[in-house]
Amino acid sequence: MSEEQSRGRRRPSREYHQAPSTSRRPREPSITEEPRAKVFRREFESPYEKPTTSKDSAKRHPGAGDGGGAGGRKKRERVSYEIVHTKPADIVSKRGTGGREIRLLANYYRLLTTPTWKIHQYHVTFAPEVELKRLRGGLLYEHRGILGGYLYDGMKLFCTNKLSLEQTILHTTSKNNEKFVLTLKHVGVLGMDQWESLQVLNLIVRRAMEGLKLQPIQRNYYDPQAKIDIREHRMQLWPGYQTSVRQHERDILLCVEIAHKVMRTETLYDILQRCLETTRDYQEDFRRHVIGMIVLTDYNNKTYSVNDIDFAKTPKETFSFKNQEVSFIDYYYKKYNIRIRDANQPLLISKAKLRSIRGGENEIIILIPELCRPTGLTDTMRSNMQLMRAMADHTRLEPRGRMDRLRTFNRRLQQTEGSVRILKDWNMTLDTKLVELSGRILDPQRIVFKDHNKLSAGDNADWTRLFRDNGLFTTPTRGLERWCVISPTRYARESRNFVESLMRAGRGMGMEIGRPEELMIPDDRNHTYIQAMEECCRRDPQLVLCLVPNNNAERYASIKKKSYLERAVPTQIITQKSASNQRGIMSIATKVAIQINCKLGYTPWMIDLPLSGLMTIGYDISKCPKDKSKAFCALVASMDMKQNATFYSTVAECSPGDALASNLWPMMTKALRQYRKEHEKLPNRILFYRDGIGEGSLKQVYEHEVRDVVEKLEAEYKRCNAEKPPMFAYVVVTKSINTRFFYGERNPPPGTVVDDVVTLPERYDFFLVSQSVRQGTVSPTSYNVVHSTIRLTPDQMQLLTYKMCHLYYNWSGTTRVPAVCQYAKKLASLVGTALYQPPQNALEKKLYYL
Repeated sequence: MSEEQSRGRRRPSREYHQAPSTSRRPREPSITEEPRAKVFRREFESPYEKPTTSKDSAKRHPGAGDGGGAGGRKKRERVSYEIVHTKPADIVSKRGTGGREIRLLANYYRLLTTPTWKIHQYHVTFAPEVELKRLRGGLLYEHRGILGGYLYDGMKLFCTNKLSLEQTILHTTSKNNEKFVLTLKHVGVLGMDQWESLQVLNLIVRRAMEGLKLQPIQRNYYDPQAKIDIREHRMQLWPGYQTSVRQHERDILLCVEIAHKVMRTETLYDILQRCLETTRDYQEDFRRHVIGMIVLTDYNNKTYSVNDIDFAKTPKETFSFKNQEVSFIDYYYKKYNIRIRDANQPLLISKAKLRSIRGGENEIIILIPELCRPTGLTDTMRSNMQLMRAMADHTRLEPRGRMDRLRTFNRRLQQTEGSVRILKDWNMTLDTKLVELSGRILDPQRIVFKDHNKLSAGDNADWTRLFRDNGLFTTPTRGLERWCVISPTRYARESRNFVESLMRAGRGMGMEIGRPEELMIPDDRNHTYIQAMEECCRRDPQLVLCLVPNNNAERYASIKKKSYLERAVPTQIITQKSASNQRGIMSIATKVAIQINCKLGYTPWMIDLPLSGLMTIGYDISKCPKDKSKAFCALVASMDMKQNATFYSTVAECSPGDALASNLWPMMTKALRQYRKEHEKLPNRILFYRDGIGEGSLKQVYEHEVRDVVEKLEAEYKRCNAEKPPMFAYVVVTKSINTRFFYGERNPPPGTVVDDVVTLPERYDFFLVSQSVRQGTVSPTSYNVVHSTIRLTPDQMQLLTYKMCHLYYNWSGTTRVPAVCQYAKKLASLVGTALYQPPQNALEKKLYYL
């Protein structure tokens, strides 16, 4: 920061109001006569000429809603979703009985109601007709005494009071002495299985939370008064709450989760300054950093999404405000006592939400960069380990601390007069205690090593120490005999020491690792590594190990592209820091030896699995971080683990915006044919785990994708002359959930299953805590069985899912999701971040992406 800036005077290093670049010309907004000077409505014709009236601003203009300019990103509107009934018709009970029963607490509170509590729906009409939603709401508010607690969306009225007549006529007079007749027609009673009831319940709680004086940001509420400053990284953490209400198995439950919002102390003006100083085309660079960003304006504590930037306009522009021409500079000084320091900065354009536009608000909002603070983390920040560690000190709450915060939230809600009044108006009260429920702990699973030696994984589901006395399940017959090591000459000693440790670790696990061919390179440039890779590949190696100086993403991508797209040779990359870590060298070498064994197509360990003829499939999608228009889907399938403990992997490009997996069936066909090639028959059972589905996409996937897969499976088995189609189950796996469980004041142990109380009545679902965590609160995974002809009881389905969490070979412990899902995520991420196209088919039977 310059000396002038440190004293508070910003110096413009270039003129911002030059003509915008030809690559992206921002659309120009027009001025309105709204009382808030920062708000504009887009007009058809010339900008900054024809002001609209407040009446006009309530109407949608033709062509409006196009994303806020040529350079703007389209922001997907949040769509209300239905409560999707996915429970298979033949499922009588989804509760299991296996394992040891324990008592748990969950981060839910019961909303207590009377036995006759109902939500009544009315259709409201006005005579004469009223166009503005705000005015309709004001007229209805005059009759709040007979309505009690109510919600009104402009057409429909929801309340718990049942009016005496099916059609009620109300009379009211506006402030302008206009007389109106309101007709309320009773439509019916909302069932708790209807999506409107879910919306009403959530709106009731959000209104109650408004009394806590929290700041709403998007869907959550945060407490700016309790902010945590992380000054060394120029950011703040705002603690807050995520809430959701819906009908669960027997009660209406309020789920409360602790949330934190990252608020950066720098402004968008600071980002603009960096772009000016570091790049030639600063306008394009600023657009790339800012468009799509959620920003906070401190003067009114509101958040906006930046859709475009107008470099042709500055805060010196004037607009009509109370019949006077006022500049942005004067407006902010008179209204908020804020001096805009740089009069030449560009203007930011934000497009209002569709819901706000329908309510009569303006479509286009103009923002000033120096008054906007960015929220959230950038990719650069996420890769800063010091920053993430500093944040984790505040956000990674232990179970006891999380429970204390949840109880504090409850007390505040119970003791705040406005919050209590809202709930009372709706004839509801909030329980003071966290929901208590029963869970079950499944027995520790047995891990199978060399010579079918079976040992328990232990209560913590971690079998790292068992490798000291047990060999890998399967290894190459002649070991790793043809392999190469590429290392810069200056790291020759570290390279040779690590190879010796790797050979020693391999021998301890029954894997013979021969001495490699060494290829020393003079420098660590990408091109030098690629040339060395080409030379090594001419010798037909089983594997190439590259020692690199650091975690450089470009170098990593170059090596992986050469090996997986051109040569189909597995590679292992290790950094100089890891290779020279003398204290933990044997631990690192052991893990690398296990990875190498997998990359050669062999299996380090297996699980004790009673079923034969079973194929488990995992499917996931990963978007390209550099190109948002691209995404890759990956499918990983197990072969029959009773006979051949291997996996088949395939990946394809897909559309990032599609909820349905258009490439799913071709990928499944490949896996089925590979299974038939190895076993001379198709699998009897297929257990399909589908990751990457949001709540809003569940209905579409359930009605189309599941049906399509079932029909094509039947056709494929019929084509192959199979006696009958496979027993098939389709399970939706969801990691991003707010549910948390507490075992006393500790985390539940691995293998904890919950299939009642907090599950949903319209689903065949259960929660599973499969992993063990040493810090923070463990996050369970939700499993929703949307189709099942697999003929497994709930106990067997839960146990089989838990067993599948033991087979991820990058970690000698359980994972949060079944291994096939974790492999699919790993493969899709590798292709989406480094390769950008599917690898060669010769690698499909190897876990080359570990």
